[in-house]
Amino acid sequence: MTSHLLNPLEFPLHGSRLIEASAGTGKTWTIAALYVRLVLGHGGDDSRFARPLLPADILVMTFTRAATRELSNRVRERLIEAAAYFRNEFRHGSGGSDPFLDALLESYPDESERQKAAHRLMLAAETMDEAAIFTIDAWCQRMLREHAFDSGSLFDEELVSDEQALFEDAAHDYWRQQVYPLAPQALDVLLDCWPDVEALKKGTRELSRRADIMGMAEEEPLSALIAREQRALAAQLATLKAGWVERVDRMAAWINDHRAANPKCFNGVKMKPENLAKWFDGLRRWAQDPLLLLPAITAKAWERLTPFGIEDAFAKSFTAQVPECFEHTEALGLALAAITPLAHKLHLHAAAAIARRMDQLKRQSRQFGFADMLQRLHDALAGENGAALRQRIVDQYPLAMVDEFQDTAPAQYQIFNLLYRIAENDPAQGLFLIGDPKQSIYGFRGADIQSYLAARRATNGRHYQLGTNYRSTAPLVAAVNQLFLHAERAEVPAGAFRYRKNGENPLPFEAVDAKGRSERLVNAGGPLPALLAACASDEGLRGDSYREYFAQHCAEHVVAMLGDAQAGFDGPDGFVRLQPADIAILVRDRKEAAAIRRALARRRVASVYLS
Repeated sequence: MTSHLLNPLEFPLHGSRLIEASAGTGKTWTIAALYVRLVLGHGGDDSRFARPLLPADILVMTFTRAATRELSNRVRERLIEAAAYFRNEFRHGSGGSDPFLDALLESYPDESERQKAAHRLMLAAETMDEAAIFTIDAWCQRMLREHAFDSGSLFDEELVSDEQALFEDAAHDYWRQQVYPLAPQALDVLLDCWPDVEALKKGTRELSRRADIMGMAEEEPLSALIAREQRALAAQLATLKAGWVERVDRMAAWINDHRAANPKCFNGVKMKPENLAKWFDGLRRWAQDPLLLLPAITAKAWERLTPFGIEDAFAKSFTAQVPECFEHTEALGLALAAITPLAHKLHLHAAAAIARRMDQLKRQSRQFGFADMLQRLHDALAGENGAALRQRIVDQYPLAMVDEFQDTAPAQYQIFNLLYRIAENDPAQGLFLIGDPKQSIYGFRGADIQSYLAARRATNGRHYQLGTNYRSTAPLVAAVNQLFLHAERAEVPAGAFRYRKNGENPLPFEAVDAKGRSERLVNAGGPLPALLAACASDEGLRGDSYREYFAQHCAEHVVAMLGDAQAGFDGPDGFVRLQPADIAILVRDRKEAAAIRRALARRRVASVYLS
């Protein structure tokens, strides 16, 4: 699965291809360059598209509205720049040249062909208002509207961008219809899961948004679900609980007998009498309650009340044969862990019912949400009229580029696959998937790295890489390469990295080169290293104290840098001293941000928090 370095002048403009574009490697520039070639119909027999395309023919999808605007502007500027270049009216920069456009121009040696190319480029620039550059959601909405008959969509439905009000109504309906009628015993079970409707909403909000949630739970009354699950749970637990009251008594008696004969036979810290009393009491209560799923004991108890745990707690000078009653603890823990708690079934039932009610409310008011659009388009493409709909869309957009592909949700990927049949690599159409798996950070919005892995498998042999970083210094790029290349070492255990199995890594790290920057960060000691690692030497640091320790450490380092008159950027234009605005501190959450801001404020350094 080795990637080819992408040459924008020779990249094949057809079939399905995956492009890995790490941060700073010129992804937007590359998209614009490929766009210019598609408009011109540029390339040899093995690399050009079947015909020259116009902006309305080239589908470009990205993640946010801001990204679509930026990409549209960049493509328009590049088309205008290329048209002027072909007319010999412009050279990139002040008296310089553009190597890409120079090479492109050389492939059109005839002056009349250059003028035709310039005309085509300018026509494309002037029609960029018709360009098919969308967010994925906006494009799905457009397809459902433009192909209403083929997709089975209604013309007069309203898109609801925020479904929170619908969720609130559906959740309260569920509480009134399903919870109010419960008998006292079933109600107690329900209230153990959610004490009130607010807890229900908090526990099911995200789950109810899943596209497949309605199929994950049957439509049945909540009372019937609780009664059925309690009967099944009671039967499972009855078998597990049998004999455990007597077994616990034998455990306690054996330990007490040995303590009475030899008070120092056990390690006093590992076998504290008060802990043992709580553990045995928790196990007895569990064994005597037919519906109690888990005993109220600690994780340490499950470890300690086993033959190995007992032997580990022996004093150094003491040995004894651990009786059979301790041999069942580990098996019991594993058996209980394998039982699906009733709370899980309750969450699925409620989330599925709420999702169904939301769907019903939307249909009644002729509304739909973003997730509905994806599902409707997917179902239409997979349905009985799917072949006709697919052909219409592919004829409309024979070539598509998906930017930020690593943030694609499974439903979105399935739509692309239904349309362009990625594994078939059809030369009559094109699908370029552009992204960086290292930047896959939108799991909370449904993004799934499994979609990226599926695309890598489907495009095996057609992987490309933007191999040069233009944004960062060469030492920084080298440091990042070195850090991530550890994952590729043969001696590193496969289990240390999630996707490596049987000697294969379906998501390898692709190192990049660096064009480098002219300036260097220096201080009184000379150039600073690109990467430093710090760790706390005090193993006792936990939670707030750990966060506070590193916040103070970070703030002190920042202040030291700002206070050093020789700290700054040394480049061709001379030395520029380091300023507060040059420094960015990346944090994991708001608590870390607040801790660092407090630490900086104590040192009279102002900062701004950007989420």
